[in-house]
Amino acid sequence: MSTVLILGASRGIGFEFARQYVEAGWRVLATARNAEALTKLKAMGAETFTLDVSKSTSISSLSWHLDGEKIDLALYVAGVIDRASPKTPPTQEVFDQVMHTNVLGAMQALPQVAPWMAEAGGRFAFISSQMASLELTESGHAALYKVSKAALNMVVRTAPVDFPNVTWLALSPGWVKTDMGGNTAPLTVSQSVQHMRNTLAALSTSEKRKAVQGMFLNYDGEKLPW
Repeated sequence: MSTVLILGASRGIGFEFARQYVEAGWRVLATARNAEALTKLKAMGAETFTLDVSKSTSISSLSWHLDGEKIDLALYVAGVIDRASPKTPPTQEVFDQVMHTNVLGAMQALPQVAPWMAEAGGRFAFISSQMASLELTESGHAALYKVSKAALNMVVRTAPVDFPNVTWLALSPGWVKTDMGGNTAPLTVSQSVQHMRNTLAALSTSEKRKAVQGMFLNYDGEKLPW
């Protein structure tokens, strides 16, 4: 049985990843910050533990939770958004919240998870956003969020140097109907997650994994510009 680790599975895309992978017969290890989310995840068949990626004291225990595991796939889904433009600079509190969750948490999780993936030749996908693309940027909307996701992409880009036995990806879920994406988005959560699962499943050979190592991909597998 394949094992997937989902960091940030309390709601939205993370919760849907957990639901679909449980339904597909995978062993699902899922994290959330609060008891209510953990209870829902357990009820659907996931194995759970408490984790707040925005707090270093919480994420420092991640490797301990994973001791002895063999992880085939890991997903860093946790993320928060600030929608202000450069006209409204972020406060220190907002900056810290966004950057700690979207970037620092990923950087602190990475070396704790990677050793448990190397043996399995696992894949580690970080949920980014098309809004992280410098080339595709057309407005200042959600400037801090864009900055944080661009930084997250660089985390993915640098990881293969030290952990070459793991496949690293930045993966955009598309514009999705979530609390973050809003009701006018063209993709449902279920559709987005199914597409991303298909994209990850297509990396079935070492040649295919090598071809996308450290890349920035859309939910449908198309390469996105940095």
